[in-house]
Amino acid sequence: MASMTSAIPTAQPDRVVIGGIDTHKDIDVAALLDCAGMVLGTAEFPTTRAGYWQLLGWMGSAGHLGRVGVEGTGSYGAGICRQLTARRVWRWWR
Repeated sequence: MASMTSAIPTAQPDRVVIGGIDTHKDIDVAALLDCAGMVLGTAEFPTTRAGYWQLLGWMGSAGHLGRVGVEGTGSYGAGICRQLTARRVWRWWR
């Protein structure tokens, strides 16, 4: 289950949201922003297949998930990148 440090406002289907993921061995830390750069929420998710789906569901709960930035895709971030690709979410990484 996600550990949220700030709440996400009620979903607005016409709002585009932007996600960021900082990857680690056992958890991924995610942040969600609106297009103006306002932080809508942050949360931690386990680095498991179920955790990846929870993370993406959490990100999409506030609006249309437009893009996601992922740090560390060559190692710890490979799993979440596969899930983003499967859901056809535009992503960028470093």
